[in-house]
Amino acid sequence: MDISTKEDIEVPVERVYAEATNFEHLERQIMRRGIELRRINPAGEGSHAWHAVFNFRGKARSADITLVEEDAPNLLVYRSLTDGLEVLTRIEFVALSRSRTRVAMDLELKPKTLSARLMVQSLKLARANLEKKFRVRMADYAQAIEDRLKSA
Repeated sequence: MDISTKEDIEVPVERVYAEATNFEHLERQIMRRGIELRRINPAGEGSHAWHAVFNFRGKARSADITLVEEDAPNLLVYRSLTDGLEVLTRIEFVALSRSRTRVAMDLELKPKTLSARLMVQSLKLARANLEKKFRVRMADYAQAIEDRLKSA
């Protein structure tokens, strides 16, 4: 199952990419949302990886998230593993002009177990609502980045 969206940001691609790879800031944002996050490898030592504990559909779950591909300032690819579900998150940064960037995010859900397949199937049934929430959240995040970087 794939979910994708695009947003344009009125900021140069290098600054948007720098914001997207400011992992300390992202970690603080995630923890503010009530997600327990622990960096698996210390900062500055090769690839980035985290272990997260969160609630989803009323059940405590955990995930291991790894940055598997980085092509500055064009691409970030994360791989997440949780309860038999693999999620590949691909974030592309495209310079539309010197001061405008398009950020495209694509999530690919790959179930590895029967229970994960059932969960993905239930997500497919609610796909329209899920995609709408994803687009709204991405638009809010893009606006927050734009506001923060324009004021800096």
